[in-house]
Amino acid sequence: MEKRYQVFVSSTYEDLQEERKAVMQALLELDCIPAGMELFPASSEEQWSLIKRVVDDSDYYLLILAGRYGSCNESGMGYTEMEYQYALETGKPIISFLHRTPGKISADRTEDTPEGKEKLAAFRKLTQKKLVKYWTNKDSLALAVTASIAKLPKQFPAVGWVKADQAVDNGIYKQLLDAQGEIQALRESLSRIGNQVPDIPKDLARGEDFVTLDFWYNDEDKHYSKKTSVSWNYIFQTVSPYLSEGCTADEMKRHMEAALEWDEYLFLGINLTTASIQKIRIQLIALGLIRAGGERGVWILTEYGEREMARLLAEHRILKDSTEEAVLV
Repeated sequence: MEKRYQVFVSSTYEDLQEERKAVMQALLELDCIPAGMELFPASSEEQWSLIKRVVDDSDYYLLILAGRYGSCNESGMGYTEMEYQYALETGKPIISFLHRTPGKISADRTEDTPEGKEKLAAFRKLTQKKLVKYWTNKDSLALAVTASIAKLPKQFPAVGWVKADQAVDNGIYKQLLDAQGEIQALRESLSRIGNQVPDIPKDLARGEDFVTLDFWYNDEDKHYSKKTSVSWNYIFQTVSPYLSEGCTADEMKRHMEAALEWDEYLFLGINLTTASIQKIRIQLIALGLIRAGGERGVWILTEYGEREMARLLAEHRILKDSTEEAVLV
C-alpha cells in the first residue's frame, strides 16, 4: 500500500518566498503533500480554526525560521509561533529548519526592532528543544529537507494518505501500527539483552586458562590414548568462525581434531573423546559464548559470542610509542 504524507510547512512569508518554493518542490519530489497557510494569516477565530484543522490533518509539521519573527496577534504572539505551539501541544512530529547564521542575513529580511529580535531569539531557542536542522541558502535548505523528511516515517510512523482503492480498514491499520510498535520495542529489548555481558561466575576457567583434552589415534595397527592441554581462547578461536550459522557437535569435533593435529600427531587422524567434546560444549555454554538447540543439537554463537570472536580474531593495528617499541592497540 503506497502512502503519501502531508507536511504542514510553517514560516514567515515575505522574507522566505524563494525558500518556501524550494521546500515545496523538495516535498513534491518525495511524493509528499505540502500544506501551508502563508497566504491566509490567522487573523480571526474562524481562520485560526481552519489552520488548526489543516495541522491536525497533516502527518508532520515543518518549520522554516530565518531572520524575521513575523506578524503578531493581539496578544503579541507571532502567527508562525502560534502554529508551532499548536503542533507542539497536539503531539505532531516536528522538524525545524533554522538559518545557521542569522547574523549574516541582509537587514531587509530581519527584525528591525529590539522587541522583534527578542521574540525571534526566544522562539528560536524554543525550537531547538525538538528536532532541528540548519541551512544557509535555499539549496542547502532543500537538501536538508529531502534528507530529513525521507527518514521521518521510520522515526515517527504516521497514518499518511492512500488512494481510495488501496485503503485499508482503519481498525486493521491501527492493529498493524500497534504491532509495528510492539515489534520495534521487542527488537530494542533484544538488542539491549544481546549487548549485555553475561554474569559469569568468577571461578569458571576461561581465556588463557588451560584445559586437558583426551584423544586417541591408531598408528601401525597400534591404539594410542593421549592427552593435550590447550587454552580456552585457543579452543574458541578455533571453533567460533564456524558457529555464526551453526554447526553440529560432529562438525565441531572434526574442526577441533584438525586444529590439534600438529607436530608428531600430524596426519595421524586423531579422535577427540566424546567426554572432551562435551567438556568443551558445556564450558562454552557456561561462559555465555554459545547456545545449543534444534533437532540436530546445533552449536551457535550468542551475540556476546559474536563480539568475543571479533575481539579475538580481528586484525589489530601495530603502532609505535615514543620509545619505538611496537604497541598493540
